[in-house]
Amino acid sequence: MNKNRLEAFSDGVLAIIITIMVLEMKVPHGETVAALLPLAPVFLSYVLSFIYVGIYWSNHHHMLHLAGRVNGTIL
Repeated sequence: MNKNRLEAFSDGVLAIIITIMVLEMKVPHGETVAALLPLAPVFLSYVLSFIYVGIYWSNHHHMLHLAGRVNGTIL
């Protein structure tokens, strides 16, 4: 099997994961900086999760770059 299909599939799955993660962030109820403070833990967890998913994506692409073709072992 061609490895481009697996790369495209994994990119799509990770894009959906990032989209679902951002849905947990709610709109603040005010226009001041104080209104953003209750959202700080959610924003921090989103940033850390985004970094983790980005590292996973980078490692996955590096692995696929080294693979000549996709077989059952890689899947």
